[in-house]
Amino acid sequence: MLTLHHLNNSRSQRILWLLEELGIAYEIKRYERNAKTMLAPPELKAVHPLGKSPLLSDDGLVIAESGAIIEYLLERYGHGRFLPAAGTPEFLRYRYWLHYAEGSLMPLLVMKLVLSTVPGRTPALIRPIGRAIVGGVEQAFLGPQLKLHLDYVEAELGKSQWLVCDDLTGADFQMSFPLEAASARAGGGAPRPRIKAFVERIQSRPAYRRALEKGGPYNILG
Repeated sequence: MLTLHHLNNSRSQRILWLLEELGIAYEIKRYERNAKTMLAPPELKAVHPLGKSPLLSDDGLVIAESGAIIEYLLERYGHGRFLPAAGTPEFLRYRYWLHYAEGSLMPLLVMKLVLSTVPGRTPALIRPIGRAIVGGVEQAFLGPQLKLHLDYVEAELGKSQWLVCDDLTGADFQMSFPLEAASARAGGGAPRPRIKAFVERIQSRPAYRRALEKGGPYNILG
C-alpha cells in the first residue's frame, strides 16, 4: 500500500492531489507543524533523516522530494497519464518545469517568507534596523527577481492551456504549489491573469477538492 506522509500546509498537498487524479489506492499518515515554529514534527525523522514532507512509502521504499515522487508515481502508476512521450519537445518542457519549480521559483518565495519574519523576531530596540535591512533586500534583489520570474511564467502560460501543452502533466502538479504560494505571498506588480487562471483551474478540479478534504486545512499564506 502506498503511504503519503502528509504535513499540513506543505508541498505534500500537490502529491495528494496527484494521487487523487490517478485514482489509485493509498493511505495518508498526517503530521502537524509546530504551532509556534511552523516546523515539521520530529516524528517525520523516523521516516526520513531530513524530517521533511512530502515523503512517499511504497514497497519498502521511501521516496523524498516532490519532483522525484511525481516522477515515481507517473512512471509506476500513471500508465501514460500526465506524462508526455519520451524524446518529444513536450517531455523536455515537462522535465524543465519539474526542476524549475523548486530550483528557481520556490527559493525566492521561501526567502520572502523568511524575511517577512525578521522584524517580528528582532529585539524592539533594533527593529527599525531589521526592517531597513529587509526593505533593502526586497528592493534591490528579491522584488525584481520575483517580478522577473512571475512575468516569465505568465508569458509561458500564454503558449498552451497548461504549462507544457494543452493536457495536464506532472509539471503542473509540481508548479501548483509555488504558483499558489506566489498568488498568496508575492503581491505587488502588475496583475497576472494567466497565473490567476491557472490556480483557479487546478483548484476547481474535483480531484483537487477531494485532496483538500482528505488532507485537511491548507493555508500557504505564510
